[in-house]
Amino acid sequence: MEICTIQQNQNNESSVIALGNFDGVHLGHQELFKCGRSKAKELHCNFAVLLFDPHPFKILHPQRKLNLLTDQNERLEQFERNGVEKVFLWPFSLEFANTSPREFVKDILLRIGAVHVVIGFNYSFGAKGKGTPQDLEVFGQEYGFGVSILEAAKLNDRIISSSEIRRSLVNGDFSAAKAMMGHAPRLSGIVVHGDKRGRQLGYPTANLQTKEDLLIPKNGVYAVNSKIDGREYGGMMNIGIRPTFSSQQEQTVEIYFFDFDGDLYGKELTITIQARLRSEKKFEGKDEIILQLDKDRQEAIKALASLYK
Repeated sequence: MEICTIQQNQNNESSVIALGNFDGVHLGHQELFKCGRSKAKELHCNFAVLLFDPHPFKILHPQRKLNLLTDQNERLEQFERNGVEKVFLWPFSLEFANTSPREFVKDILLRIGAVHVVIGFNYSFGAKGKGTPQDLEVFGQEYGFGVSILEAAKLNDRIISSSEIRRSLVNGDFSAAKAMMGHAPRLSGIVVHGDKRGRQLGYPTANLQTKEDLLIPKNGVYAVNSKIDGREYGGMMNIGIRPTFSSQQEQTVEIYFFDFDGDLYGKELTITIQARLRSEKKFEGKDEIILQLDKDRQEAIKALASLYK
């Protein structure tokens, strides 16, 4: 997959272009990509995605936490898995935010070689999101490119959207979120020093300082896996405030990896979350915690083993 930055006066070969933020690259996005691939094959051209960098909300609402389902690297990985051949990265700025819908079409879509555009039913574009899918169809007729508008994807009569998936993760409905995404959610960040309390319990953990814009699922214990130095390890992750040991409300993300023995400090890890095991609990003492951790370990091993049946 080719990553392209767009230069002034740059001419590009013909492409079918998918438009959207594609946070989570969920089943609805995957249907849109399927449509794009099919149209590109029909038109004998590339299938590409136009992506704004940084995320528009980062510029328009800098004080707001984005709570993204996927960071940039994860999105690009998912694009490639879904047959995207080229990604156009367009720098987003306050100045660019004032681009009119017509300017967006003339100065961007035509410049990157759009012969067909694929969008979702609720896609908006141009200054203040004034451009509608129907506007894009009109521009397409005027400038000579086709437009495909996909209706909302549903799972069990539930409309699939990035917002709905976020809501499910925050509310602890992990199975629904994973089903709507069509793949397991991930968390990434840097391993930092903690208070080493897990080591005293026989469960040494890696403290993950997550990337600031990523959504953190509801507090609780999860079965996870991660690739470390080229090898995959299973484990269990606790998200929470550790109520047994602290009255402070600072949220931590800690992972205990099975069969791993090594130094992870300073490493960047991507954690794939496979299942939610239980809610966070407060315990009476060390012995009760260890008993519960032993149970969690067995449940996590069972959950991870079920993935390969």
